[in-house]
Amino acid sequence: MSWFLAFAGFAALIVLHEFGHFIVAKATGMRVERFALFFPPLILKWKPRNSETTYGIGAIPLGGYVKITGMTANEELPEDVAYRAYHRQKPWKRIVVIAAGPVMNVLVAFLIFFGLFLANGTFDPKAKVVASAGLEQPAKSVLKPGDAIIAVDGVRGDQERLRTQISSHHCAGAPTDGCRATAPAKVTIKRDGVIRTLKITPRYDPPNKRTRLGFVYGREESVNAAEAARLSVDNMWFVTSRTFSALARIFTPEGRKQISGVVGSYETTRQAFTLDTETALRILAIISLSLAIINLFPFLPLDGGHIFWAVAEKVRGRAIPFRVIERASVVGFVLVLFLFFIGLSNDIGRLTSGEGFHLR
Repeated sequence: MSWFLAFAGFAALIVLHEFGHFIVAKATGMRVERFALFFPPLILKWKPRNSETTYGIGAIPLGGYVKITGMTANEELPEDVAYRAYHRQKPWKRIVVIAAGPVMNVLVAFLIFFGLFLANGTFDPKAKVVASAGLEQPAKSVLKPGDAIIAVDGVRGDQERLRTQISSHHCAGAPTDGCRATAPAKVTIKRDGVIRTLKITPRYDPPNKRTRLGFVYGREESVNAAEAARLSVDNMWFVTSRTFSALARIFTPEGRKQISGVVGSYETTRQAFTLDTETALRILAIISLSLAIINLFPFLPLDGGHIFWAVAEKVRGRAIPFRVIERASVVGFVLVLFLFFIGLSNDIGRLTSGEGFHLR
């Protein structure tokens, strides 16, 4: 089921991006010839009665597209449709049509973050109380979410000091997965205003290479709509800055190793769905925002390239010769191929080496 959910999530991002182009092109009077999910050849297509647009599903699941009449300036068109061609429109119309795709991706990312914050609130990992998430045995049978941890074996201090005290309880002999410590830890807590001391025997956790009780610190706090909106914008700015940082490192060996392609993004999302829906939605929001950022780079065939030349025409006061645009687009085409090649190579390398894709 996780593979289907990941596939559906990616398809939704593609459809919504292209729907942004589609709906604004229609609203500004342009002629839309085709709206397709995935790339040709089309394995399914239909054209509603009295519609000028053909809808379809392609065989290559790497994207999608909206075909607007006259996207290339040298396209020969009959006069009854030529006046609605893309390159016959004013620059501002072309800009809003092309920007509508990335804007839709930004909106999708915002709505996902906003909905998650509104539904789940925020999580403060520094709060010295037991969080509801991550509560496992043996602590699960004794502690409750919201219990304030005061001391362990009489030792007070910050989270790190208490964690160190818990891990001082060792298993007898060589540690094995799940082995119990030789002596219980005395955990002093405050619950419902009452201070009490509980005995919990730590268990060895191989991934962390220490004994632990089976809980994580943190406090969930609800937020209102205004706060959820602010937190969503903060998260989106963080993702944006990290995306630019990653792209800036593509010319270094270590930076290129961090780039993932379609396969890697899909597999990461699929794994997220096996964990929980919230994690998967967060990853889809990050992917949606990253797609918007990359698409706005000022190189053809990216959306940002179309916007750049429309703005250039507006500033110049007359159309830019198509041969100039065509030559300049080679730079963008090479950049897109470069990123695609690196991402796909990394994905194939991770799969063939057995390294795989791991959520951290």
